[in-house]
This record gives sequence, structure tokens and C-alpha cells, in this order.
Amino acid sequence: MQTYGSDALLVDLPDLAAVRALDDRLRAHPLPGVVDVVPAARTLLVRLSGPSRVDAARDWITETLRQVAPSGPAAPAAAATPSIPSDDRTDEAPLVVLPVVYDGPDLDEVAGLTGLDVAEVVRRHTAATYTVAFGGFMPGFAYLTGLDPALHVPRRSSPRTRVPAGAVAVAGEFAAVYPAATPGGWRLLGTCDVPLFDVDRDPPALLVPGTRVRFAPTPSEAPDPASPAAAAEPVAAPEPPVTVTTPVTVEVRATGPLALVQDAGRPGLAAVGVGRSGAADAGALRRANRLVGNAPGAAALEVLLGGAVLAFPGGGVVALAGAEVPVAVDGVPVPAHQAVRVPPGGVLVAGSASRGLRLYVAVRGGVAVPEVLGSRSADRLAGIGPAPLEPGDVLPVGGAAHEAAQPWPDSPRVWPRAGEPVRLPVLPGPRPEWFAAGALDALGVSPYVVSPASDRVALRLEGAPVVRVEGGELPSEPVVPGAVQVPPDGLPVVFGADHPVTGGYPVVAVLTPGARDAAAQLRPGDRVLLVPGSG
Repeated sequence: MQTYGSDALLVDLPDLAAVRALDDRLRAHPLPGVVDVVPAARTLLVRLSGPSRVDAARDWITETLRQVAPSGPAAPAAAATPSIPSDDRTDEAPLVVLPVVYDGPDLDEVAGLTGLDVAEVVRRHTAATYTVAFGGFMPGFAYLTGLDPALHVPRRSSPRTRVPAGAVAVAGEFAAVYPAATPGGWRLLGTCDVPLFDVDRDPPALLVPGTRVRFAPTPSEAPDPASPAAAAEPVAAPEPPVTVTTPVTVEVRATGPLALVQDAGRPGLAAVGVGRSGAADAGALRRANRLVGNAPGAAALEVLLGGAVLAFPGGGVVALAGAEVPVAVDGVPVPAHQAVRVPPGGVLVAGSASRGLRLYVAVRGGVAVPEVLGSRSADRLAGIGPAPLEPGDVLPVGGAAHEAAQPWPDSPRVWPRAGEPVRLPVLPGPRPEWFAAGALDALGVSPYVVSPASDRVALRLEGAPVVRVEGGELPSEPVVPGAVQVPPDGLPVVFGADHPVTGGYPVVAVLTPGARDAAAQLRPGDRVLLVPGSG
């Protein structure tokens, strides 16, 4: 069992049956402070509400594993895990048939890696019956077991920055379909246009653990139109979402490069592939909300690089935190880190950020757009939550403040001097055996440069590659915000607020919570040192 960052535990288990058994035990007997339980291929992640909960959770898990272990001193360590009998009723599980156009950009490469021709790759991929083992990575993404061993191929050495929605893919022992556009490192075989996740469907994920899955070539490519797979009825399209009419309180006149609604996120859904999301700079969100008297996680606006113009027909009280941005109300400059009253009909104009990346604008009462799965956050990876704001949008505001407005007890963030690298404290990652000795310390020797390909999903860093010594493929396992993942090319990828729920590259380090907030304010071209720190 590994400590994973400051507030999580990663439990190594021998197989998927053991993972599912421990997952069942944790859900049947919830531990105080558990935020998320995330099963994967050979591991189970337990995320907690804070570092103070870690020791008690570790003791409970250790005792649970001891109780189900074989008795006697000769029992091997690997046997000290729960187990469940194999399910011999798989053929009774629901069957979903997914039509596929085999036009993937990696088809030829997979054929070369396997020694098969493309037609045989397609035949073997469609011949198997798969079972959903677990969810993860993103909403609706299901890890499918049953892939023909001849099609077991490694992930790409460097993940794509964008895999299109509906991409049918393989990696290692698993097959899957990407429900939405996202970065990813799997090999792409084709395209499927069936919606796999819909927040208005019950359950929202089409492929849940235990479901059987078949892939069928589209009719023009089908080798046998009379086959059961080709004749299967298509999956019904989801019903359109319900439109909710809400009162007008704040009018959006301009957004700058990107403006989103963000709150504290949607914890507790990672097991079905829904990440927490929420404000990229969580500390700045809490600070702005406290200043106007909102609950710490109330929804606010996250504005990239400034440029927003907001009108308040009925007035309001706002506060600013995060990036340094000149802001004026009706032409009069207003300070950051203070509550500011906007008169009825007043207009707030945010200029361009001089330092930092994301400005948070909290409004007393909180931005009250409709919740999606318990949160108002816009998850850019999953495509869940409110769409990016556009000129003409109108935003309702909640009716009451949480408490009296209070000043923030700490000093505002101290920005590094021009040209100096930003020092981000990190904790050891859970997979040190995959890296050369001293790899963690080496992260803080030479600065990395933030790549333009960075976003809310991850910071991509350019610089000296991290040396990996372990070969082969790491089974997909849960990841946490701030995890520093290292693909085979050695260039670190630091996960942000909209990170995938699971990943297949080893993690060398994990940013501390304060470092995650600082990372959310980094711009492309900024220099970074990842230095050993404490939680």
C-alpha cells in the first residue's frame, strides 16, 4: 500500500477479482473521510478528505486484508488480499453491440506490431466478446477485458494531445472506446458513434461493470451481414436534455480567451469515470468566496488571462482572486482581494493579466447555473457541466450569502521575480521502481518549460527527460490531481483539475495542494522546478 500525494492511498492487489472484492468491502462499510474509491486493473485508490484521515484508512485497509488472508506463517504476502469466486454467469449479463468503422490511424501500426494484416486485426477485434471490467479515465470510458492476446500492443511512447470522440482503441490487455475528445496514448483502430455517457440517462454510463460488449463492422464493411453482431439493433439515442429557465442577474458581454463556471467540483464519482474537476486554482476560489461571504465551494467565474466584461442589472457584490488583472467597475479601478459593491446597472471590465493565468470572480450568493451530477463545474475533459461562457449569456445568482464577508487570513500569493523559475513542491510518487535512482531529486535541478499544449487537463513540460528503467506496460491505475506522469519519452505531464481518472504511465511525483494551485497559474513558456517538499 502506497501513500499517493497528501490525501490518498494506492493499494496494490494481485488481480481484478481482488480489486473488486476490496472495492465492495469499502462501499459496504464506508470509512469516515473517504471522498472517492477508484478501482482499476491491479490497484485501488482511496482518496480522503485530508491528510489527517490517511493513517486511519491505512489501518482499516491493512486489517481488512489481514482478515481475509490465509492463516498461518507460510502464507505468501501476495495472498494477503481478498478474493471472490469467478463469475460463471457472464453470458447472462446485458450485451451491447457497438458498430465500428475501422478507419483508425493506428491500424497499420497495430498490424505491424502484431505481425498480422489489417483485415486479420479487424477480424480478431470483432470476433471477441468483451466484458466491462471497470470504469475510469473519463466519464463513460470502460476498460474491456477479452481482447484477443494477438492484439495486445503497448501504448504509444508519447500520448496524443487529442483523441477524437468515439475512437475505438486497444492498449495492453484492454479494449475501449473514447466517449469524448481527450488526450490519450492508446492505439486507435476505428470509430464508433454511439453515445457512451449522458447525464440525463439512468445510469449515465452505457457500459457499466459486468456488461458484455461486441464490436460489429458497419454494414459496408461487414464480412457477413447475416451474422448476429451485424444484425443487432442499434443502441437507442439518448433523450435530449431538459432546458432550465433561470433568472437573469449577470450579463456576459465579453469573455476573453476562455471563461468558465467553476465550483469545488464533483467528488465521489471517479469509479464511473467522472473526475472531480472544479476550480484549477482551488485556493483562489476559496479566497474569493470568503471575501463575499459565500460557502468556500460556491460557483464563480474562472477567466483565462482576463478580458471579461460583466454587467450587473440589479447590482451585486464581487471579489477577485488569482491572476493579477486590472479590473474596473464603471471605469473606476477596484482592488483584488477585497469585496467590491457593483451598483445596479454597473459594468465590470477585466483587463489583461500581467501575472498568472486564471482570474476568479466570485459574486455574493454564488453563480447558480443548473447543477450537473451535483456540481456547477465545467469539466473540459469530460464535456460535463456548463458550456464555456459566450457574449450574451445570462447567469443567475443565488439568493443568499453563506455568512458575513470576511477578509482572507493569509497574504496574497507572492509571484516569482521575472525570469525566475517557479518552484513547485512535490511528494514522492507511488512508482519509484520505474525510475532511475535520484529521479525525484533530478526534477528540481534543471528548469522545465511549460508547453503551449497545456490546459486544465495537464501541464506538459519540456526539458530534460526523466529516466525510466522499468520496461513493459504499467496496468492502468487511478491518478490524482497533481500527479506527475512520465510517458516513455520521459517528458513529465502534470495532471490538473480536469485530469483523467485513470492512466497507464508511471507517476514519479505528486504536487502538494499549494503547488497545484500555483501550477494552475503557469503560462506557456514559464519555467518550473519540481522540488521535494512536504504535504
